[in-house]
Amino acid sequence: MANIDAPFGLRPVRHLNGAPWNGQTERCYIAATYAAALFVGDAVALTAATADQDTTGKHLSVKKATAGDGYPILGVITSFEPLASNTKLNYNPASTERYANVCIDPTVIYHVQDDASAVPTKLLCGENANLVFTHAGSTATGISGMELDLTTPANNPSFQLLILKVANLPSNTLAVNAIWEVLICHHQLTAVNGEGGMLGVVAS
Repeated sequence: MANIDAPFGLRPVRHLNGAPWNGQTERCYIAATYAAALFVGDAVALTAATADQDTTGKHLSVKKATAGDGYPILGVITSFEPLASNTKLNYNPASTERYANVCIDPTVIYHVQDDASAVPTKLLCGENANLVFTHAGSTATGISGMELDLTTPANNPSFQLLILKVANLPSNTLAVNAIWEVLICHHQLTAVNGEGGMLGVVAS
């Protein structure tokens, strides 16, 4: 039976120590000057744009992560705080000031669907891969369209993800559109490429 093609971005499932994901998130700021929509399951990064910074200085300011080699990730959006003007809006439209709840723990394992751009094999387990945003997020469900790019797996620590294995889910098989277990490899809260520290951003 073929895997269902239904991307959902990154979904936190558990910690490296085997404990279920505890639901902890960081309240992060999205500026009204940020002109891109964001969805639940989107990977995000710290923004370096001066205009997009939280003026209180009390919250990390984020943007949608850029897909591709060398682009770091801070975490993944798990929900948004309600807007007073629309309490049921389940995604964040472009140019809308809001707070997102973001899983920033670098020890969290995620599920993500691949983009079916190549035929997956068992050799992918343990390799690195990048994200791809071929599909836009859904304004109906509020869910991300981000996927694992199957054209990229290789042994490269500057790639964004570390593939662990095919997720042990009913009807999920080693075939295109599989759901994979991954770690964020190029994480902004861990040492980057052996440089011995966390990679910050300089606002400009």
